[in-house]
Amino acid sequence: MLFYDSALPAPNPRRVRIFLAEKHVRVPMAQISIPKAEHKAEPFLAVNPLGQTPALTFDDGRVLTESVAICRYFEILHPDPPMFGHGAHNIAEIDMWTRRIELRLMTPLSMVWLHTHPWTARIVQPQYTEYGESQRPRVLAAMVEFDRALAGRDWLDGERYTIADIVLLTTIDFAKFVGVAMPDDLEHLRAWHARASARPSAQA
Repeated sequence: MLFYDSALPAPNPRRVRIFLAEKHVRVPMAQISIPKAEHKAEPFLAVNPLGQTPALTFDDGRVLTESVAICRYFEILHPDPPMFGHGAHNIAEIDMWTRRIELRLMTPLSMVWLHTHPWTARIVQPQYTEYGESQRPRVLAAMVEFDRALAGRDWLDGERYTIADIVLLTTIDFAKFVGVAMPDDLEHLRAWHARASARPSAQA
């Protein structure tokens, strides 16, 4: 087994690193440099033709990609603590939050990243800068939604730190790198972010 990782600010590999840290699981890792475009080079494209990290390879040649799918694999092997929920309602609720983060926050953020950031200019050609800038208000609006959802809650599901919190943490931190930081007046989101960032796994 080999986990293909990419360093900060890449948010998706970080999801898996945090998840593994919460599970106290170690796996062999190989670094793929995004600034050096190693994820678009032939050796890594042979692993994942989409040219994206993370990827998890197995000795028999199988490959898993997509961060949440990789985390689900490790959840089955190491079920405690239950990061994907417990019981029908809680599991579904965590899936709901994870989907909302990816669709309502990460999707417009990725458009800002792809079409406005200098790091992506050499890969995304042409960049539609005006379109990318138009997505910033959608990112901020999604942050407001999560701020409201976290009122009176320590964590998204109201019970414990889960994969949904990991996805939100890595997305919020990536948004700051991209240039869409949390507004100062989102007190619930900011308090949640402080709690999540204080966990040892956040340093993974």
